[in-house]
Amino acid sequence: MSDSSFDYFVVFAEMRTGSNFLETNLNAFDGLACHGEAFNPHFIGYPNKSDILGVTQAMREADPARLIQRIKADPKALGGCRYFHDHDPRVLDLMLEDPRCAKIILTRNPLDSYVSWKIAKATGQWKLTDVKRRKEAKAQFDAAEFSAHVGALQDFQVTLLNRLQGLGQTAFYVAYEDLQSVEVMNGLARWLGVSQQLEALDESLKRQNPAPVLAKVANPDAMQEALSGMDRFNLTRTPNFEPRRGPAVPGYVAGVVTPLLYLPLKGGPEREVVQWMAGLDHVAPDGLIQGMNQKQLRQWKRGNKGFRSFTVLRHPAARAHAVFCHRILNAGEGSYRAIRNTLRRQFGLVLPEEGPDDGYTRAQHRDAFAGFLNFVRSNLSGQTSIRADAEWVSQSQVLAGFAELGPPDLLIREAEMSEDLPALARRQGRMEPGTVPAAAPQVPFALDDIYDADLEALIASVYQRDYLAFGFGPWRQADPAA
Repeated sequence: MSDSSFDYFVVFAEMRTGSNFLETNLNAFDGLACHGEAFNPHFIGYPNKSDILGVTQAMREADPARLIQRIKADPKALGGCRYFHDHDPRVLDLMLEDPRCAKIILTRNPLDSYVSWKIAKATGQWKLTDVKRRKEAKAQFDAAEFSAHVGALQDFQVTLLNRLQGLGQTAFYVAYEDLQSVEVMNGLARWLGVSQQLEALDESLKRQNPAPVLAKVANPDAMQEALSGMDRFNLTRTPNFEPRRGPAVPGYVAGVVTPLLYLPLKGGPEREVVQWMAGLDHVAPDGLIQGMNQKQLRQWKRGNKGFRSFTVLRHPAARAHAVFCHRILNAGEGSYRAIRNTLRRQFGLVLPEEGPDDGYTRAQHRDAFAGFLNFVRSNLSGQTSIRADAEWVSQSQVLAGFAELGPPDLLIREAEMSEDLPALARRQGRMEPGTVPAAAPQVPFALDDIYDADLEALIASVYQRDYLAFGFGPWRQADPAA
């Protein structure tokens, strides 16, 4: 073996991807030693093996890093193992973050691996060395099971890709079809630092199911029907260019007596909810616990066992219009003056310089709101230099940020909060909760004054992620006579 840039290697693979065959050929090189599924939670290396280089399964369970160190310290060969997505998660970061660990990623068409796995389960035959002993069976395709299979594989592959990108590392990718190429195997050995080259591949392992996939399935029609409904190229995926958001803990509102924690969605009915919470505890709204950091939040949670956390969703149409009126149309207190001026100057929004006056018409309001929505669509797609503000970003994106510290355990819709919030308070021991305040009327025009089918289509195009995530329908059906 020549000098290597690596101390050990890992083959990231899955069941029925050809990893046994790859391991057999890696072990055919004098300077390489692959130790099987070293971190399989049910055995160590191979089902009937008791240890790897003197490290037993019990020793590995107590300290998995010990086995890595033993493999690295082997003077006889550059050692490694196979790692599947459901193996010991404690070692994944150790391997990924170590640039001296060579990463080999083996992939296979997930339909082929699924069918092969189903046949192996049916026959009990996981390896084949003698064609005369080959057992035959057909796979029973299960659409839900296959979907879960694909999801697990894709999630793991995305994790590997993103982690290696973030760490500035590269992997050696091998497809199932590459396993039959002695040139690829020799190239992999050279990449690992081994100078020896093979003349031919190992022929002890045989392909178990060489027939076309349709011939290996007992219900091919059901399989084809299920696959036809799968979006292989993510044609229906809603692209997300919004910046990731943190949990925004300082904005959380906690009760001083009632163990309720409110995670506000900006642009929603914050004022009304906070006022209602203050009434529960007989304090002023500013008497509630606000402005916490993460440490204070954890302390509050520990001191309020059985607390409930919630947020209130607002329909995207109502939310966008409320934000437009408060932050953009309004030129006084609370206005985003700098953004307002930029929208007037660069995006052509026709807005009264000092805010709406008696001459401001309903048609002007509709046009200005539509212009704001077009701006938001560009803004959320990363096409403007203006910040993607929490007031108008997708509610689904804000909830994803909450999830870093724990998502709210209850999502309440604004249209139902007059019933759901008092019911929540009763569950927390406040048997006579007050009514939830009504939202202040929007001036100079309410959304109902300008709403039509074209506006709804525009709003749905801007907030398609929220419509899809939360099942929102049209804000209201447009008036057929309009």
